[in-house]
This record gives sequence, C-alpha cells and structure tokens, in this order.
Amino acid sequence: MHPDAEGLPPPSDWVTRWAARWPAGARVLDLACGRGRHARWLAARGLAVTAVDRNADALAGLDGIAETLCADLEAPGPWPLAGRRFDAVVVTNYLWRPRLADVLTHVAEGGWWLHETFALGQAHIGKPSNPDFLLAPGELVEVAAAAGLRVVAYEDGVLTGPERFVQRIAAVREPASTAAAPPRYPPVSAGPAPGGRPRGRR
Repeated sequence: MHPDAEGLPPPSDWVTRWAARWPAGARVLDLACGRGRHARWLAARGLAVTAVDRNADALAGLDGIAETLCADLEAPGPWPLAGRRFDAVVVTNYLWRPRLADVLTHVAEGGWWLHETFALGQAHIGKPSNPDFLLAPGELVEVAAAAGLRVVAYEDGVLTGPERFVQRIAAVREPASTAAAPPRYPPVSAGPAPGGRPRGRR
C-alpha cells in the first residue's frame, strides 16, 4: 500500500467499494478514525463525516474536513454519541466488544454498517495477537443479526499487501416499512454470501 500526500495508507478497498454508492450529503460516522484515511476520502466525496478517536493530535489534522470528537470509546461511563443516528457507520482495524451493541445503535433506517478488522489466525503472522482484538469465525454476522441488520456481503480470510487475517462485513438496517420508506441508497448487486472469501485468499 502506498501512502498519500499526508503519509497515510490508502483507504480500505472494502470501504471504497461500498461507500462509492452513498449519495453526497449522507451522514457518516468514522469510529476510531486515527489520522483519518477514511474520513478524508469520504469527505472528498461530499459526505458529512463525523470522525471519532481518542488521539486529539490525530484529529487535529481533520479540522475543516470533518466534525471531530475526541473520546475514549473504551472508557466506562456514558457512551459519547448516545442518541445520534447516521446514514453509515465505518469501523476499520478496531474492535472493542463491550461497545459493539452501542456502535450499531447509530445506524439509521436504510443506513449501512461497514466493519473490517483482524480475525483469528492473525497471531500466527503478527500483531495484534491478543484474542480480545481478533474476531472469531462468523462473529460479525452474529453481531449484525443481533442488531437486526441484513448482511449484504461478508468475507473472512487472508488478504495480502500486507498479509493479514481479516473479517469484514457490509450490512444494512432495512426501513421498518419498505412500502412507506424507499431505500436510502440505490439497490446493490448481490455480494458474497456469508462465509465468502476475500479476493486475496490463499
């Protein structure tokens, strides 16, 4: 992966694949955004991005690009984004199971959840190696089901450049009444069925 002018790696191809369908003005929450490789790409497409991270220095570079919120998502106490809804929620290279249910409450009707992070097997080739931060087989599908989201695409396997074990999902919260509320985004073609493999699988 080649860094951009800001020294950041390019956005995940999983994020760009699905977010390219989102209309300008859609509200997107980028959680644990770091220096904002995804927030920058999303904002450049005309999306209204809220970027959250506990590193204030990293967020400083997003002034004028996104709404920023410096918050420790793993801290006990009230959830910092309680009550807010977004057209899409994006999470990459981050996992904190105690708050996953809170994360999905932010997906509005017709909205998307994109999540991509490390999976079991990663410990054999590098970090992270702590199982607390590695997804179990099928875990994201189970989380989506518990939250009432429909899985559009799911992959679990090994990617290259660099080599890493990952799990990733694209899921939608269907409107309560499809007759009363048309889909927020254009229809998507059928993605891989749950259990599908990433293109980089070896």
